[in-house]
Amino acid sequence: MTQQLSIRAIPILSDNYAWFVHDGATGAAALIDPAEEAPLVTAIEAAGGRLDLIFLTHHHSDHIAAAAALRARYGARIVGAAVDAYRLPALDIAVHDGDVVHLGQAVAEVMATPGHTSGEVSYYFPAGPALFCGDTLFSMGCGRLFEGTAADMFASLRRISALPDDTLICCGHEYTQSNARFALHVDPANAALRERAAQVDDLRRRGQPTLPVRLVVERATNPFLRAPDVATLARLRKEKDRF
Repeated sequence: MTQQLSIRAIPILSDNYAWFVHDGATGAAALIDPAEEAPLVTAIEAAGGRLDLIFLTHHHSDHIAAAAALRARYGARIVGAAVDAYRLPALDIAVHDGDVVHLGQAVAEVMATPGHTSGEVSYYFPAGPALFCGDTLFSMGCGRLFEGTAADMFASLRRISALPDDTLICCGHEYTQSNARFALHVDPANAALRERAAQVDDLRRRGQPTLPVRLVVERATNPFLRAPDVATLARLRKEKDRF
């Protein structure tokens, strides 16, 4: 986290994270993927009671369920993909790939990242640098292909992988420990992966989140991000679904 942008993971539901982001220069605040009202209200109030924007990555209820209530309570504007407007809460800012959204002085760049769903988007903040990627990329994993294809996911992950090394990957779920078990199953000789898996086990024993994680770590440890082609990613995803 930097002085320009502060980032906090707020555990919600059983294993989700909503991400609370503040622009240090102006105090502007945003939530990404709010799905449970009470813990998020607690966090907002503790931080001064300000919420300017709500960013939605995709339409699944465990990412959007509290968005409308939080907008009504705080006057925040909801940002989401224009292509998914029909299945998201009413959007105040409907975005397309390549658009930018301002949070105070911070800028969020919209990236279309289909695969998990057909209309999923991620939000990249260069000031972090940080990427809020919903269920596209997980630490040592990727989202299930509910609507998109393996080719969609491969393209999305390649696009994410091109971001700067120090980008903070802010995923939608605490799946890291189970993902590590599968990653070790398919890549047991990877020393960086073994080291990351041990760190994750230690964090979870202490009740700590495993996220965010730097992109450079994911490039070294995530079998889906490391897949050289669509066929390999498709095979890994099918194997993970059965693991």
